[in-house]
Amino acid sequence: MTRMPPDPQIVSVWFPMLTMERWTRIVSQHRTLPDRDVPVALWREGAHGPVIHCCNAIARSRGIAPGARVVDMQAIHPDLHAEPADLDADQTLMQRLVHWSRRWCPWTVQDGRDGLILDVTGAAHLFRGEAALLRDMTQRFALQGLTARVAMAPTRSAAQAVARHAANHTICTRNDVAAHLAPLPVMALRLNETTDRLLHRAGLKTIGALADVPRAALMRRFATAGAEHNPLILLDRALGRAPDPVNAPPDQARYMARALLSEAVIDPYPHLRQLIGDLCDTLARAEMGMRQMRLTVYRVDSECRKVDLATARASRDPAHLLRLFDGKLDSIDPGFGFDLLTLEATRVEPVPLIQNRLDGQHDPQADLAGLLDRLTARLGQDKVTWPTLRESHRPDRVEARVPALTNTPAEAPAETPVMPRERPLRLLETAEEISVIYAVPEGPPSQFRWRRVRYQTVRHAGPERIAPEWWRDRPGTRLRDYYKVEVQDGRRFWLYREGLLQDGRGDTPRWFLHGFFA
Repeated sequence: MTRMPPDPQIVSVWFPMLTMERWTRIVSQHRTLPDRDVPVALWREGAHGPVIHCCNAIARSRGIAPGARVVDMQAIHPDLHAEPADLDADQTLMQRLVHWSRRWCPWTVQDGRDGLILDVTGAAHLFRGEAALLRDMTQRFALQGLTARVAMAPTRSAAQAVARHAANHTICTRNDVAAHLAPLPVMALRLNETTDRLLHRAGLKTIGALADVPRAALMRRFATAGAEHNPLILLDRALGRAPDPVNAPPDQARYMARALLSEAVIDPYPHLRQLIGDLCDTLARAEMGMRQMRLTVYRVDSECRKVDLATARASRDPAHLLRLFDGKLDSIDPGFGFDLLTLEATRVEPVPLIQNRLDGQHDPQADLAGLLDRLTARLGQDKVTWPTLRESHRPDRVEARVPALTNTPAEAPAETPVMPRERPLRLLETAEEISVIYAVPEGPPSQFRWRRVRYQTVRHAGPERIAPEWWRDRPGTRLRDYYKVEVQDGRRFWLYREGLLQDGRGDTPRWFLHGFFA
């Protein structure tokens, strides 16, 4: 007797407040949120300026809706609190949720910018039925601060329509999917605005009304419409007459080696060489190299200890990776011993199987990367840095120190400015304030005191005016006038006056020493 395959069960998850809830969770960790009675809106760039992307419940109750221009809404509601929406961060969260949702089924895919599709066919019984499965989903998303609307249907399009336009936790079967879709608006089929407006003018406002129209008439009217905007094709997909598969992305490959010991040991180092060798063999077969790795040591008392290491460039050299653990295992509390060790490459990069040099000599870049790895493993990631350049006209912001393992060194600009300005050989990390004994009007101080030493200015050059960066500095930040001055003993300093008299941004201007010339 041949068993019939189970009916498809597709779950659609919709997060109607994804952007606002993610913003609320992130902002609450750094500053105070606006009061509950304040309308809050997050905006994105539109064709004619910023437009509302999402808003809270108070704003919606006042008639503020997505798509409206921010300036128009602020004119009507002066107390509207508007901030930019981080759409890239929203997509990063959705990509993480795609793989996190595989706790319920192995096939999950992102649905637009704010939804998920899960193929739970044959998996509902593991969660005590379809209704219990949907409740578990909403509860687990609620624990993460996300409001989720879920629905189950035999097709992907039907689940999408029901999740967004019907009651929450709706469950459709193959026999009643048409009845559940009939009262929903035709926009639930994800038609474009032109097609939706055309159907409304014809009096077809619901999916049921669309299904009752003779197909021949609709086929002639929408013969030239694409598959994603043809109401007949979309209706067939929703009712199961046309295929609508869930093309789930593959799981991320994990590279891990483990050592299960027959008895507990105190020192994990003797087993580390075999772990690294096994992991490097796996990476070599995949032509990958590790940039970050994690050693996890499981104690017999059910606790674990972790050691994280990183490399300057992707590597699968067992000898080099083993040296990085020198001195790192001494701080691990062994307790009553370990009986399981795992070594995982948490970040990998492609490393093709190629010969670097024909003469058999060492690669200088590999030698430098190995030195950085050993120094960082011994001293710490924040102790091994190199400079990087940034786009800024403020001298103290042009260069910054970044960890050597997570960034690449900055290269000098290819083109030199037509009139390069002379800069000091050495800049103080933080400019030091000086006491001005006498200042020349509209010029540098003729005498100043720095670190309890008095200096007499002999000659000077300047000023070079550097204005605040309006896109970064706070309102009220004062401009700077830089001077190159030479004192009696021949030393040359770089001074600047912060602010001008009667500039409306502070009291008397202050003087600072910022650098030294050769």
